[in-house]
Amino acid sequence: MSLTVLHDKLLKLALDPKYHDLLAILKGGRNGFVYGCRVRFPHALVMTILFHSGGWKQRANFVYKATKQHATNLAKFVVLYKSALLAQKTMSGGKEHRADTFWAGLLGGWIVFGERNAVNEQIVLYVLSRVVTSILPRAGPAVDPTPLQPAPSGGLPHPPGAPYRKPRAPDSRVFQVYAALTWGAVMWLFREKRDRLQGGMVNSMQYLYLDSEVWNSLRNLVWHNV
Repeated sequence: MSLTVLHDKLLKLALDPKYHDLLAILKGGRNGFVYGCRVRFPHALVMTILFHSGGWKQRANFVYKATKQHATNLAKFVVLYKSALLAQKTMSGGKEHRADTFWAGLLGGWIVFGERNAVNEQIVLYVLSRVVTSILPRAGPAVDPTPLQPAPSGGLPHPPGAPYRKPRAPDSRVFQVYAALTWGAVMWLFREKRDRLQGGMVNSMQYLYLDSEVWNSLRNLVWHNV
C-alpha cells in the first residue's frame, strides 16, 4: 500500500462524521498535553533557576517531572471530561443538558486533580480564582457576537457553539475592593496563619517580605539574597 493510498484512507476515516466524537476526544487529549507543556515548562524553568538549589541535572529533572505531570494531567482531564459528556449525551438519546458540563467537570476534577500535589494544587487554585472572580459584577452588559458565515465547503468547520461572547472585565470599582480584600487577607494569613497558605506562595512571600529584612554584607544586601 502506497503512502498516498494510506493517507487517503486515514483522511476518509478522519472526516467521517461517524467517528467525529471519538476523534474529538483524542484531539482534546493531544491539545491538553501540548498546552500543559507550553504553560508548565517555562514556569518550572524560571522557578527552578530562581529558587531551587542543587546541580543543573537535578534542576532539569525537576522541570521535566513538573512539565510531564502538568501536561499528562491536563490531557487526562480533557479526555475524561469529553468522554463523560459523550456518555451523558448517549444515555439521553442524543440530547445535551445544561448540567452535563458540571457533572463531567466534577468527575474529571475528582479523578485527575483530586490527588494533592504541588502541580495539582497550583492548577486548582488557578481555576478557583477564576471561578470566584466570575461572580463579580461586570463592567458592561453582555454583547451578542456577530453571526459567523457558514464554513466553506472543504474548509475548517467552526467549533461547537461559535461565535462566542467576548469575556467582560469586572467592574473597576468592585474589582478595587476585591483586590484590596484579597491582599489584606493574604498578608494577614502570611503573618498569622502561614501554614494554611499554599507552599509556593509562602516561598514567594518569604523571599519578598521577610528575606529582605536580613543581610550581613553588601553582597547579600544588593546582589544575592543569602
